[in-house]
Amino acid sequence: LCSSPSNRSRPLSCVAVCGGTHGNEMSGIYLAKHWLRDPMELQRSSFAVTPFLGNPRAIEKCVRYVGQDLNRTFTTEFLSSTEAEDEPYEVVLAREINQTYGPKGSAQAFDFMFDLHNTTASMGTCLIVDSEESLLPMHMCHYIQMHYTRSPCPIYLYKLPGEETYSINSVAKAGLALELGPQPQQVVRADLFSQMRDIIACALDFIELFNKGTVFPAFEIEAYKITGRMDYPCYPDGEISAMVHPKLQDKDFLPLNPRDPIFQTFSGEEILYEGNTTIYPAFINEAAYYEKKVAFVKMEKHMFSIPGLQRD
Repeated sequence: LCSSPSNRSRPLSCVAVCGGTHGNEMSGIYLAKHWLRDPMELQRSSFAVTPFLGNPRAIEKCVRYVGQDLNRTFTTEFLSSTEAEDEPYEVVLAREINQTYGPKGSAQAFDFMFDLHNTTASMGTCLIVDSEESLLPMHMCHYIQMHYTRSPCPIYLYKLPGEETYSINSVAKAGLALELGPQPQQVVRADLFSQMRDIIACALDFIELFNKGTVFPAFEIEAYKITGRMDYPCYPDGEISAMVHPKLQDKDFLPLNPRDPIFQTFSGEEILYEGNTTIYPAFINEAAYYEKKVAFVKMEKHMFSIPGLQRD
């Protein structure tokens, strides 16, 4: 495996770190604010790091978003739309962020963007990449898993087949999102704050090594790939008729087998998983996903062979 030739990629020079894409996920917000005041710990010799706050108005109001979810607004449809008086604040903001750190898909876009999130679900220390084909982010995840030993760091591949990337870090040439939880909305926990800070330091160390010529050999890695989303059962009027079952609650990244209970109705009846194969759920009972009609995300667990990587 390790004798295969390495892919070559240009060194990275411009890196961004975004906190507050969602204005009530506090670890990234307070980290970005800290780094804006004192960026010393972000500095490395071979590249520049720019911290920024993703959604200032939502941060000010301590809400996820003002008009619509910023982290679903970086598609061609929104980025290329013409300005309109009544358009949501986040659409205007997405175009501004795209101009500053992109444009998406262009040669002048930032080389890399980190996006810092919290979740109310028991996701632990989750690393989010668009797909296993994103070579540099997958190598970065592998490096983090090898060097950050405080907790496991599962990898979640968020892009469905044929789906366009829609997240804030998709305006850069490559990106990684951190999803740490459980943490309530509008709350900052010191343990998750320090974990997030340490993982960013580890990831920046990886970029520095890559830029300075370290050859990263091929490897095999386990990752969880999204296959779909599970909605809550609902009454005819659209209101939910059941809640996440106690046996599923907090079981993110653990196997969910056919006929396992997934919901409990308000009258106490169990609803079982009717799928034919074992899946792995994530974002179980995420507070922000009730409005999206998502009780949990469905994933499959795979082993991926990632080719070697070195700088050009």
